[in-house]
Amino acid sequence: MILDQATKLRQMVKEMGIASRVIAVTSGKGGVGKTSVAVNLALSCAKLGKKVTLVDFDLGLANVDVIMDIHPSHNLSHVIMGKMRLNDVTVDAGGVRVIPGASGLRELANLSDAARDELMHSLQTLEDETELLFLDTGAGVSRNVIRAAAGADEVLVIATPEPTSIMDAYATIKMISREPEHGRVRLLVNMAANRAEAERVARTVADVSRKFLSLEVDRLGFIPLDEHVGLAVRERKPFSVLYPHAPASIAIRGIGRMIVHGEVPARRDRSRGFFRRMIRGLIGAASN
Repeated sequence: MILDQATKLRQMVKEMGIASRVIAVTSGKGGVGKTSVAVNLALSCAKLGKKVTLVDFDLGLANVDVIMDIHPSHNLSHVIMGKMRLNDVTVDAGGVRVIPGASGLRELANLSDAARDELMHSLQTLEDETELLFLDTGAGVSRNVIRAAAGADEVLVIATPEPTSIMDAYATIKMISREPEHGRVRLLVNMAANRAEAERVARTVADVSRKFLSLEVDRLGFIPLDEHVGLAVRERKPFSVLYPHAPASIAIRGIGRMIVHGEVPARRDRSRGFFRRMIRGLIGAASN
């Protein structure tokens, strides 16, 4: 009886079109702290009571496991090759369910259409079991990165005050803006010397995006330049865990509260689910 009720409840949820809130964390270039932000933001949201999953979707240079000091025996490649089920490669770390990526594996960095579709279908099951799904994408503007980011409900673009990072962040936003039905685009400034510097960077990106792309980019705030972040990376620990009172940790918790308690963006096609939207986009790209 209880099993039947649970089955009926899951079916009702699906019919209502309720799905996970998917947040892609991306950047125009490496070295801006993208993965560190994704990891610590996921942990912060989990501590606020949300069921959180973090998918390491940097298919060429995955390193979520390094920052979280986990040593998975299996990863996404084993799912793609049909050797493991998704639950077999899942690792629980700090209250966050982590799906490890596969660093340096050529077959992951250059997925065939069939393998990519198989992976998306496998990951689709996550949406029935989580509230916030963070996707740590690769850096840059490759097709895999842009398609993954554009398919999410929200795209969190990470930029630093360096001129090259600002330019690359805008290039990423420009590519995402060209994707149909892309999600809400938000900017997070990392490694800012102070609030004034962060606001200057955010204002520049937002103004240029509005002028040339007719796109409104939300400003999600900033994380200050903090030596504790580098120290934590060397210790293979999330900075918000190892140094909870550090300036960067205080900032990431504030951003986590903004995400958890803020307005949830509406999607025109939300009932299809993130991975289904991504599959459709990838198939469309392959046929062009």
